[in-house]
Amino acid sequence: MSIIHYKNQFLTALKPLYGVDEALSLFYISTEEVLGLGKIDIAMNPNFVLDSTQETLLNSYKERLENWEPIQYIIGETNFYGLDFKVTRDTLIPRPETEALVDWLVHDLEGKEVSILDLGTGSGCIAISLAKYLPNAKMCAMDFSEKALAIAKQNALKNGVKIEFIQQDILKLSAFETTFDIVVSNPPYVRNLEKEAMRPNVLDYEPDSALFVSDKDPFIFYRKIAELCSKSTPKQLYFEINEYLGEEMKSLVEQLGGTEVELKEDFRGKQRMLKVNF
Repeated sequence: MSIIHYKNQFLTALKPLYGVDEALSLFYISTEEVLGLGKIDIAMNPNFVLDSTQETLLNSYKERLENWEPIQYIIGETNFYGLDFKVTRDTLIPRPETEALVDWLVHDLEGKEVSILDLGTGSGCIAISLAKYLPNAKMCAMDFSEKALAIAKQNALKNGVKIEFIQQDILKLSAFETTFDIVVSNPPYVRNLEKEAMRPNVLDYEPDSALFVSDKDPFIFYRKIAELCSKSTPKQLYFEINEYLGEEMKSLVEQLGGTEVELKEDFRGKQRMLKVNF
């Protein structure tokens, strides 16, 4: 079967689920991974003939995508802030919004010798990116999940950075054992009431513990982290936050002793980041 013929089959199957643009993107990601052919390669060679092995593998991708499995889990990796990261169903898939948080820290801290703690590191995308682009920084990363930390350690090795990893449940932590200049966290913040707006590729595959919090206490992780920071007095705390709760977050950290609170919008114009001094 020619690649152009297969493309039509692929899009026919996935357009009803993902829409035209996303289905096209998934097609080219799949062909790049299976065939080593990108969009331009296929445009220049539309009569490229798939062998049976290639067609079988592409079909497996298509079928898994039809079941809403994220392409990042199918491939086993994703790109974040210019770096490649291994991801599994034990780790949240890094988002572009989190890249904006990393970018904020990189610009604020460039050239500075600081110690940074990443709380709830998951795949390690924040800590590893900061270690890569802030070579003068000393990085530490914490997560409660042994499986997530195993992936994060592999990603640190993959990207050639040195990070101290700690397995610890943040909610059970009474104080930081070490003082840090900077604390950064992208904790769970999606309320259960927001699940209705989410697609099966998130709900059915990504780890609930990295995403969701109770509607009754959506600030459980933020409050705990801010309390820990108020005890150990780091210079600054950076959060990724729920876009709907920016002002509430500002009030929360101010009540816990935070000063000079700054809310920052992401590339979509949504309040998704917060910086506060303690």
